[in-house]
Amino acid sequence: MIMATQNKGKLAEINELVKEFGIDIMSMADAGFADLDIEENGTTCQENSFIKANTVMKLSGLPAIADDAGLFVEALEGEPGVHSARYAGEHGNDAANRKKILEELSKRNALTKEQRKAYFICVITLVYPDGKKIVCEGYCHGTIALEEKGEFGFGYDSIFIPDGYDQTFAELGVDVKNSFSHRAKALEELKGKL
Repeated sequence: MIMATQNKGKLAEINELVKEFGIDIMSMADAGFADLDIEENGTTCQENSFIKANTVMKLSGLPAIADDAGLFVEALEGEPGVHSARYAGEHGNDAANRKKILEELSKRNALTKEQRKAYFICVITLVYPDGKKIVCEGYCHGTIALEEKGEFGFGYDSIFIPDGYDQTFAELGVDVKNSFSHRAKALEELKGKL
């Protein structure tokens, strides 16, 4: 199947999580769609996940899988939410996105854990050429750190501290993150449905 993403971090994470099932997920580039830019104009992660998977499935004639994830920060009225990948304006500029969240929380004097509550959601959609669709969701709750910490992962990993831990995803490392992250939970549900 083809993964409808240009994000190498997501592709690597999902391939790591499904390798035990012998599933081989191709990147869009490997499938000949390196230049395809899918407009994510949905208002929810569910809508965007479907838009991406369905577009690639229709173009390729193969099963396609897509995920859409968002970070929702309570003190920011749920921002960046569905706009997580482009929160600071430029799609995929992780450093600018993290900086903007930390600045916005600072402006609101949100310093305690209670004031910095956040959660990730991941929606994975798998669509088949025959019209079959599987949709799975996973959540991971935590808080936003006061500063960036850690070297692992991508996106918001260096500022997100999952509940039950004192370190960010980027400090905990990929193996620990993949054992309970929002994406891992959505994939676990997908494994059951497959």
